[in-house]
Amino acid sequence: MRAENGERELERAIGYEFRDRNLLKVALTHSSYSNEKRTGGEVPVCNERLEFLGDSVLSLVTSTYLYGEYEDFREGELTKIRAALVCEKALSKYAAKISLGRYIYLGHGEDMNKGRERASITSDAFEALLAAVYLDSGRDLGVLRGILLPFIKEEIENIRRGSSFEDHKTALQQIVQQASSEKLEYVLVGEEGPDHAKIFEVEARLNSNVIGRGKAGSKREAEQMAAKEALRLFGAE
Repeated sequence: MRAENGERELERAIGYEFRDRNLLKVALTHSSYSNEKRTGGEVPVCNERLEFLGDSVLSLVTSTYLYGEYEDFREGELTKIRAALVCEKALSKYAAKISLGRYIYLGHGEDMNKGRERASITSDAFEALLAAVYLDSGRDLGVLRGILLPFIKEEIENIRRGSSFEDHKTALQQIVQQASSEKLEYVLVGEEGPDHAKIFEVEARLNSNVIGRGKAGSKREAEQMAAKEALRLFGAE
C-alpha cells in the first residue's frame, strides 16, 4: 500500500483522528523523501524535529507509568526497565504492530532497500507519530497515554517472560569482581522435556564450586535464577 493512501487506516490503528492532517504527514515523512523531492523544487518537511520531541514525551509517559506502577523499585531498576521499553528494538516492535512502515513517505532508494522494514526508520517514525499526536491533541498527555501504554504494558509482560527485571547476574558479577582471582561461570547441566517446552538446568559456579542452581524454560532465565540463589548465599538477596 502506498503511504499516501494509508493515513486513515493508521489513524484507526492508533485510535486517534488528526485535526491537523499536515502534522500526520510530517510525522510520516522520512528525510530521504524530503531530500528527493527537494531536487524537484518541492520541499516537504521531514519528521526529524517531531522525532526529537517524541523521544521526550515517550520517556515522560513511560517514566511516569513506571514510577507509579513499581513503587518498590529503586532508581537503577526503573532506569533499566525504561531503557528496555524505549530502545530502538522495542519501538520498532510497537511500529510493526500498527504496520507503520507501510505508511511512511520514503525516497525511492530507501523504499527499494527495504527501508519500510528497517528498525531505525520505523522506530524514529513511531516517536515522530507520538509527538504529532501530542501536538495535535493540544499537548494532552492523557491521549498519548491511551495510545502508548498498551504497547508498554505488553512489552513489560514480554520482558517478564523472557527475563527478570532485576539483573541478578550483574549483581553477582559485581560481588565476585571484588576479588580478582575469582572465576564465575554458568554451566548447563541438564535439559528435560520436549523441544517445544524444554526446561533447562544451570549451575552458577565460583572456582568450580556450585553456588547456585536454576531451572527455567530458557537458558538465560535459568542463569538468572542460579545467580539469584547465589546472591542469597552471599547474603545479598
